[in-house]
Amino acid sequence: MAGVFSRILSSRTNIMSVIGVGAVATGLLLNQYHVNAGCEVKKLYPASAEYPNMRNHQNCMATHLTPAMYAKLCHRRTPNGYSLDQAIQTGVDNPGHPFIKTVGCVAGDEESYEVFADLFDPVIKERHNGYDPCTMTHTTDLDASKIRSGQFDERYVLSSRVRTGRSIRGLSLPPACTRAERREVERVVVDALNGLKGDLAGQYYSLTTMTEKEQQQLIDDHFLFDKPVSPLLTCAGMARDWPDARGIWHNHDKTFLIWINEEDHTRVISMEKGGNMKRVFERFCQGLAEVERLIKERGWEFMWNKRLGYILTCPSNLGTGLRAGVHVTLPHLSKDPRFNQILANLRLQKRGTGGVDSATTGTTFDISNLDRLGRSEVQLVQSVIDGVNYLIECEKRLERGQNITIPTPIVHFK
Repeated sequence: MAGVFSRILSSRTNIMSVIGVGAVATGLLLNQYHVNAGCEVKKLYPASAEYPNMRNHQNCMATHLTPAMYAKLCHRRTPNGYSLDQAIQTGVDNPGHPFIKTVGCVAGDEESYEVFADLFDPVIKERHNGYDPCTMTHTTDLDASKIRSGQFDERYVLSSRVRTGRSIRGLSLPPACTRAERREVERVVVDALNGLKGDLAGQYYSLTTMTEKEQQQLIDDHFLFDKPVSPLLTCAGMARDWPDARGIWHNHDKTFLIWINEEDHTRVISMEKGGNMKRVFERFCQGLAEVERLIKERGWEFMWNKRLGYILTCPSNLGTGLRAGVHVTLPHLSKDPRFNQILANLRLQKRGTGGVDSATTGTTFDISNLDRLGRSEVQLVQSVIDGVNYLIECEKRLERGQNITIPTPIVHFK
């Protein structure tokens, strides 16, 4: 497999050759993208004059980006020309979030995590419960046979879902990709998905060409993703050229989905109604393995390294990129003052059922794993199974008028 530098050259050169651009023009294009790792571009004003005002900011980036660090990094560019200012813009424009502490920075390409490691490494350590990317390595494990007790009580659990993201090596990530790169991601992924067989076989629906009937069906199925309106995404440049080269693929059973060119190159989702998390994870693992095999057959590969696992746009999704979640009804426990502490000790997070930007109202919650990096997919799914079963047991005890206890905190890294 060609290295990252070679892939950058080959992918952009191939794009140019398709549209008939000559060697000189191709060379000018490569020069435009600064294809020399970690290059520096001199700014007109000193770093002290460019340092952002973050006095009232509460995100991870603002916590760690000192004036000295900014001065050190602000002139650097990745091989694709991505800058520190681009990486932090979403955190500068969004001081905080009403429901979660946000990360405040995004990667524009795989090399961002190396060129701007002075910032990304401490942000990663804070967000991932003490995981130190300078000294630790990440483990991948997609063996679903290791899962225990994966069937929830369906009087409480309404639906189960596992999702992750995958990025195509050699192509810039959504905050920084060109139109040609975004279209290349779509072409590569859809070509691979067309090779899926059996229960995984399905169809791709392009947001730019789907019919009104197809669009309404995807809305009815709750599959359709809209143009990003969250400022966390729009300030990072992820809504550019919408809806060009975006789309949704799903199998015929509508239990295995892939979003293309939303927040990441791909979002891979296994889901179904009810509480059979083991079956959802089995399908997830099988589907991922098949997609990766088909991608590799076509000469591409996913971004991955031993320090950070799978590389995705937001540092919060590094490692597994996995969020295993359920919609669960907890009318008694949700009113108990210990609820939030129980979730924190189990390394679980709660959201509204409408997603990250929705408030938690009523008694039904989206409960999922808080961690992504430093623990394997099997470990994270098992932690959700064990944790949700603990929440359900607490709910049952409160129904009977019995006491509940706060579990001992889970500590992964010291």
